[in-house]
Amino acid sequence: MLPRLQYPLKYIFLRLEAWGDALFGSHYNPFYYLGALAWFNFWIVAGTGIYLYVFLDTSVTHAYSSVEYITHEQWYLAGITRSLHRYSSDAMVVLALVHLLREWAMDRYHGPRWFAWFTGIPTLWLLFFCGVSGYWLVWDMLAQYLAIDAMEWLDWVGIFSEPIANNFLTEGSLSDRFFSLLIYIHIFVPLALLFLMWIHLLRIARAETNPPRYLAIGTFAALFALSLVQPAVSHGPADLTKVPSELHLDWFFLGLFPLFDIWGPAALWALTVGGSMLLAVMPFVRRAPKKPAAVVDLANCNGCTRCFADCPFGAVTMVPRTDGLPFEKEAVVNPDLCTGCGICMGACPTTTPFRTKGELSCGIQLPDLDLPTLRNVLDDAVRPLSGKTKVVVFGCEHGAHLPGLRSSEVGVVVLPCTGHLAPSFVDYAFSRAGIDGVVITGCRDGECFHRLGVRWTEERIAGKRDPALRGRVPRDRIRIAWAGPLDLPKLTHTVKTFTEELSRPDSEARAETDRTASVAMTGGAE
Repeated sequence: MLPRLQYPLKYIFLRLEAWGDALFGSHYNPFYYLGALAWFNFWIVAGTGIYLYVFLDTSVTHAYSSVEYITHEQWYLAGITRSLHRYSSDAMVVLALVHLLREWAMDRYHGPRWFAWFTGIPTLWLLFFCGVSGYWLVWDMLAQYLAIDAMEWLDWVGIFSEPIANNFLTEGSLSDRFFSLLIYIHIFVPLALLFLMWIHLLRIARAETNPPRYLAIGTFAALFALSLVQPAVSHGPADLTKVPSELHLDWFFLGLFPLFDIWGPAALWALTVGGSMLLAVMPFVRRAPKKPAAVVDLANCNGCTRCFADCPFGAVTMVPRTDGLPFEKEAVVNPDLCTGCGICMGACPTTTPFRTKGELSCGIQLPDLDLPTLRNVLDDAVRPLSGKTKVVVFGCEHGAHLPGLRSSEVGVVVLPCTGHLAPSFVDYAFSRAGIDGVVITGCRDGECFHRLGVRWTEERIAGKRDPALRGRVPRDRIRIAWAGPLDLPKLTHTVKTFTEELSRPDSEARAETDRTASVAMTGGAE
């Protein structure tokens, strides 16, 4: 049942991302930086929280009045800071939940990715607790309502000798000492949240924790504008002799509390604990076929560390040499972390299809799509082409559906990730396979299934990353057109237009090529 739900949700996200690309461009599309934006909002919350703590009176009798001073007397600075603290906290919740949904919809939560998913569940719990404890500190009627419900919820478990909800039922029962404890909790839990967020990223190489500068500025500006237009304010002061009757809930943090009033503690514990356990075991229930891990051929490995540097999930490590060859290190692959993307093979300088004598091999490669197999796949894709102009498309299995592009003029090579493509294969396609043009495609720019394949491919073709494309390869006969599953019509148009350009006389095609090359090389599928 669950996999069926993934498809419509994935379609929704792909559409939203396409609109984001159109509005902001792929480099500033917020859907590609949900995790990084959550980190950014965490630092806003932390910074504003430190400032607000200076003004907060940590006593039951004066906490409310100190917050009122912040809100109204010093509204131009502390009041805006309070609103920023509130709205950035809400934004962090929204971003974290959307990030979770997107990773599930895109099928990026099992296999070697299970660790990030699994550690994300307690991260959400700590984030929820941070927000709720923050509302207690205002000590208004909303805080009173939350404190009583939360304590009754905990009392149901029966781990305390006396019901702790009794501290919130009568006037004078709540001491300054207990209130100070709440403040320390609100300080300690964000530190624990930060530590858990760090653990969450341990197995992700080059994790994005900072959004692009202009996206960060735009996010802060939007939160600041919201703080001016709709300042955060308190309810009336807490009064333990009265039952709060009219409340305005922050549904991002406090949506569970009305359920507590309706269902009671047992049902809410079943929902939260059961839901958390379901999320935690999902990576292990989803039994997707495991791709063979990359293997190292020490006879061709010189310990250059390029595969180590380019692996998106830290599956490759460098260890001291074991075979006696005069190199300092060798690569070792952890099969439990390897996703079978082949990016390491594309990074290896010995991945070249030009060799005609001896065994065709390279330092690191995929067992099911090794160097000789990949060269055969390219030769088989080119051999049937009979048109006037011959073009080969290298693309990723997670992007647009490539087999539909095949024709008498277009051959297709499907890879587990575009980053699997070593630049030497582009050179080979021109110099040995007799190809007139090469189109490189894959996931949308910013939406790489294997995280770094798009980025490394662009840098290799542009000569900014080793192994780089050789200078003799004609750049004007290469198109880079990133295209997701919904972008096949755009990609088809790009391939058709490119093929037509290549078939024109050189003098006529040159002007058109110069006009479009800069756009094509930056990732547009249009």
